[in-house]
Amino acid sequence: MSRRQAATPLRRALHPAAWWLWAGCLAGAAIRTTNPLLLVLIAAVTAFVVSARRTAAPWSRSLIVFFRLGLVVIVIRVVIQVIFGNRLPGHVLFTLPQVPLPPWAEGVSIGGPVTFEAVLQAAVQGLRLAVVLICFGAANSLASPYRLLRCLPAVLYEAGVAVTVSLAFAPEVVMAIANVRDARRLRGRPTRGIAGIRGMAIPVLESALDRSLQLASSMDARGYGRRAAVPQSTRRWGSGATGAGILMVLAGVYGVLDSGSLPGGGIPFLAVGAVLVGAGMAVGGRRTNRTRYRPDVWRTPEWGVAASGGAVLSSMIVAGVIGVAGLQLEVYPLHAPTLPLLPAAGILVGLLPAVIAPAPRDYVVRGAHRVPSLPGPTVSPVKGVRA
Repeated sequence: MSRRQAATPLRRALHPAAWWLWAGCLAGAAIRTTNPLLLVLIAAVTAFVVSARRTAAPWSRSLIVFFRLGLVVIVIRVVIQVIFGNRLPGHVLFTLPQVPLPPWAEGVSIGGPVTFEAVLQAAVQGLRLAVVLICFGAANSLASPYRLLRCLPAVLYEAGVAVTVSLAFAPEVVMAIANVRDARRLRGRPTRGIAGIRGMAIPVLESALDRSLQLASSMDARGYGRRAAVPQSTRRWGSGATGAGILMVLAGVYGVLDSGSLPGGGIPFLAVGAVLVGAGMAVGGRRTNRTRYRPDVWRTPEWGVAASGGAVLSSMIVAGVIGVAGLQLEVYPLHAPTLPLLPAAGILVGLLPAVIAPAPRDYVVRGAHRVPSLPGPTVSPVKGVRA
């Protein structure tokens, strides 16, 4: 490879909305199944795409936090089932001391026999919620929250700021904890156990407060909250159309996820709601005068990433409509779960973003290695030699 080819400029970053569409479709697919094999496959596909297309930004390391949070969710769900859950029949693992409850608390129990079937069902339900968290954690790792804010319509700018700040909370906490841990390690202080947590709590809290003050100052300096003069009737029409459209979209999404609950599978509600939301946003956006510097474009890679996520969700919906066996875990009778081919093949289509999405913008390819694209001299793969 020539020196001119090695210095080829990097491709653009993928539109953040494409990553969120892809992750949202995978989360929707996870909601429609309780088969642990399919859920683990969705989590594996998500982790592979993140490892292949994440950048060196601080928020790109937040996926591991969502994996740990998912494990906590599974444990909590199992503990709740063991202590307070319904006493399902099956193979008894152990028996807890039972507390008698009044007649009006029928359906709730404290203690009693704990069966393997009940624990397995609770663990799978916790796994489903954990996979949903992992999917949204993947979107948080792949898409910059600040670029996502720039892509929102003008009418959602203020709400988008609040959502973006909340989405950036996990990456900021991860970065603050890593910085404090490195500083304590360099000073020879403990970073694990109770002593490490007690020593890191105050610095992490102080860092969070400093970032909040910096965010407030930057928002004030940029004129956040300024509004243009718009007739009151126009504002009411735009707000009413947007609110009604959002309600219809939510109803349509519920109909898509829960087959048979709405006529037409919820598709008519989605279509009408999307039209109302678009019209309301177009009218309400006149109140906010906002310009974009270098707006993100939507091209073929974005369509491919969004379509791959849509294929995952569509395969799960089709499998549920035609009654593919193995989509839901059956514990009576107790047997090993099977892997349905149709939804499994659809989930594997979700791997396409690892190939069709542009390479991370802060990395270049030199030979068979990836090295950071930073100004000035960079260290080559050969130790001690500067490129």
